[in-house]
Amino acid sequence: MEVAELDEALKVLDSSLSLIKWRLKSQSRRRLEIDILALCTGMRPVVMIDYGGKMPELQERLCALIKLIQKQSPIFEHLKVMVIEDMIYLIHVKGLSEYVRSSLSLEVPLLFVDLEHDPPKMITQAENSPVGMQLISIQKFFSTLFPQDGIKDDLLPCHRTESMGDATSSTHELVTSQSSEFIDLSSCMHDTLVTVPTLNGWLLGYPVVYLFSTEHIADAIYNLSTKSLRIYKILVCRNAAPSKGSQLEELLSFSVPYDLSMGGSKEQWAEAFLAHMQEKWERCRPAWSSLQMEVSECYPQAIVL
Repeated sequence: MEVAELDEALKVLDSSLSLIKWRLKSQSRRRLEIDILALCTGMRPVVMIDYGGKMPELQERLCALIKLIQKQSPIFEHLKVMVIEDMIYLIHVKGLSEYVRSSLSLEVPLLFVDLEHDPPKMITQAENSPVGMQLISIQKFFSTLFPQDGIKDDLLPCHRTESMGDATSSTHELVTSQSSEFIDLSSCMHDTLVTVPTLNGWLLGYPVVYLFSTEHIADAIYNLSTKSLRIYKILVCRNAAPSKGSQLEELLSFSVPYDLSMGGSKEQWAEAFLAHMQEKWERCRPAWSSLQMEVSECYPQAIVL
């Protein structure tokens, strides 16, 4: 995607926000621009929209926005709004399909931090944890919804058993897409011990995922809130028309307990993740002029999971 195409896409986005009368604060508007560009350029398959309002108005505005921008530009054709419980996301259907496939084939290293015990410990194999096994089942479920040949338009088969242990079970629950730009997958978390923060860690593309069950939420909050954290940020700079200039923007961020991290210095998982993001950046360099990782520290404080 060339700079001119990006600028045109942003014009479409800007005019569409005005047409639906969505008055975002400047910071939220800028973040929405970066999130949508990240999806369209292949830098991220999923973003969580935790700004710009509350449900259900936020869902209505996002659906109206996606519907409008897709009519005006093919750049946005693979975007959809997705809801899981009280979380709302924007997804790139093809990007999410590829991400799910690579997750199941273990192409991208993924580590887990067990928050059910104090001190937290790193787990390298999801199979070593019951919650980790259920997360794998959810990943397999996503693979049925987002196959390589594209999402099913009308009916999305949600395979569930009592514990989500078998994503190919004959037990089906049909999840109906309420519109062409909206998918509600909330029921896919039912009857599992997987928490939304654990699901988000994987779904949003973090290399380190906090792992704890619905039975240990209080333990997880305590065990994390008493620990210093390292905050990892991936920053990008967008190529822009000369008159607009450019600056570093946060693409994504995640945390790791201080005692389990070396701040990215000679840290295999951090170096592998940065290399993975740089590979994506290389494929869409006309869109983004630079990419870097920044590490900072966060001292013990109240944590909301």
